[in-house]
Amino acid sequence: MAQLWGGRFTKETDKLVYQFNASISFDQRFFHQDIEGSIAHVVMLEKQGILTKQEKDDIVKGLTGIREDVDNGILQITEEYEDIHSFVEANLIDRIGDAGKKLHTGRSRNDQVALDMRLYTRQEVVHTEELLKELLDTLLAMMEEHIDTYMPGFTHLQKAQPVTLAHHLGAYFEMFKRDLLRMQDIYKRMNFCPLGAGALAGTTYPLDRGYTASLLGFEGPTLNSMDSVSDRDYLIEYLAAASTIMMHLSRFSEEIIIWNSNEYRFVEIDDAYSTGSSIMPQKKNPDIAELVRGKTGRVYGALMSLLTTMKGIPLAYNKDMQEDKELTFDAIDTVKGCLALFEGMLKTMKFREDVMAKSAMNGFTNATDAADYLVNKGVPFRDAHSIIGKLVLYCIDKGCSIDELSLDELKSISPVFEQDIYDAISLKTCVEKRLTVGAPGQDAMRKVIEINKSFLEKLAK
Repeated sequence: MAQLWGGRFTKETDKLVYQFNASISFDQRFFHQDIEGSIAHVVMLEKQGILTKQEKDDIVKGLTGIREDVDNGILQITEEYEDIHSFVEANLIDRIGDAGKKLHTGRSRNDQVALDMRLYTRQEVVHTEELLKELLDTLLAMMEEHIDTYMPGFTHLQKAQPVTLAHHLGAYFEMFKRDLLRMQDIYKRMNFCPLGAGALAGTTYPLDRGYTASLLGFEGPTLNSMDSVSDRDYLIEYLAAASTIMMHLSRFSEEIIIWNSNEYRFVEIDDAYSTGSSIMPQKKNPDIAELVRGKTGRVYGALMSLLTTMKGIPLAYNKDMQEDKELTFDAIDTVKGCLALFEGMLKTMKFREDVMAKSAMNGFTNATDAADYLVNKGVPFRDAHSIIGKLVLYCIDKGCSIDELSLDELKSISPVFEQDIYDAISLKTCVEKRLTVGAPGQDAMRKVIEINKSFLEKLAK
């Protein structure tokens, strides 16, 4: 079909060039945003006396009719059109005649696509934030439930000190809380309207850009027309934040995969979030966790691709920027899908509290507390460290934990040990005496839970 920009050209675009250049296969995703932006634009044009009231009414009626017909399946978006903007404008002209040709007054496809992408991304930032909020709600509920569920804490994947499941989950709460705050920051920074920037140098029409911005829920208009049509920082920021979300999900998934193994048996993943083996009937595989871990690289790739695309582009708009859409759309779908599935898996997962506690007991996680015990009895820390090292070696040879040794055995290594050692190195004591802010002790955890409850309550307002 004839292009909306065809007046300058004397022959048809090569078919392969047309297909290579066209974007409707993917930019139809922001069809609703294109209609929304166009309606705001013509309302502003009528307010400024650039369109008559009748022209504005006809265009708005035509645009809402197109939207309804597409939504109801009466009108199909097809690839005979170069992009979604061409589809909307061509169908509008078919429906209302010459008045439809005035839709594009004071507007370029450059600022139009900049607006559509910004409106779409702003909506997806909100959706991502909502999914993070749901995940945080689930985590906080689990933290409250498992405030005294003991488990080993790890460094280097080696058992280090006893903690609680609430404390461990709380680390991820902090990660996803930062992710949510990043989404809020992105929203604030991107919430300015590029419409009215024209191709790059504004327009001679007396547009009221502030009015258009207010109609579309923006803080105000963008302040440089060249930057308005060439800015993709907000997409890079979203993809960077999305990559960080996926990194956090991947770390958590890795732990769940380890915890689900026969060697750990800390968790049992619900059947709805697992699959079996086609040949090994005993298998119950953590596929969702593995897919989340795997899809992380996909989102990283989108970020690196857009950064690479943008790094050498001079001002203002260049066609390279069309490459922002497919990879961003895919990353948005990926991170939202992973958040939703991960939250469902987490909510239905069962924790083997007895196995976790036993693992903490058997991993010498109370060795530091045993050393502290000796220090409190007057033994210099370096000597205490050496004594407990010998004690651990003795236990390894014997195949037992420190608290399973008799007092005589303990005294044979250091006469400082007394009966109170057993209480000093119990899991409960090891955890509960850690009461500094952010520590796993029950009182400290309750304070943190209340802080995080308040955080989530403020989000709901």
